[in-house]
Amino acid sequence: MIRKLFASVLALGLVGGFVVAAELVSGPQTGEKVPGPFSPLNINGKSAGEKNCLYCSNGDKPVVMIFARNPECPMTQALIKKVDATVAKNEKCEMGSFVVFCTDDSTAEAKLKAMVEKESIKNVILSLDTPAGPSKYKFAKDADVTVVLYTSRTVKANHTFKAGELTAEKIDTVIKDVSKITPEAK
Repeated sequence: MIRKLFASVLALGLVGGFVVAAELVSGPQTGEKVPGPFSPLNINGKSAGEKNCLYCSNGDKPVVMIFARNPECPMTQALIKKVDATVAKNEKCEMGSFVVFCTDDSTAEAKLKAMVEKESIKNVILSLDTPAGPSKYKFAKDADVTVVLYTSRTVKANHTFKAGELTAEKIDTVIKDVSKITPEAK
């Protein structure tokens, strides 16, 4: 009886350990400082067509920073639209937002320009970087989308999704977490 109980507890511990080990870590984590400057190619905004440091442009303001792989993913586009509306609602605190698409797709720039027009993206800067993204940001190879919410250059929340994991409910969770970076949260 004791052996069976011990074996059951051990088995549960191993399964639990595998679940924890399987969690995907991507980008700077909650409580960490945002790693610093990098300059992706901006698709829209004041520096459209230029490489510009979006980290630098946003300073200590509240920011929704997204690293993504696929500009054509409908859920990624839905996330961008919700973030765009959320930034508009928080204009008094000068919230910023940008998406860094990490891809070597030669047609990505045209796809992103079309998305900006079609979806009327006004408050989120879309940009392009290499498939690995800026190295000091540690965008995981297995991550499809990583959302980092930060203010005063300190991460307040990180949401990472593998391909196919981003859902409408998870987008709503990300949007709710914006309250962690608005002035009332300080």
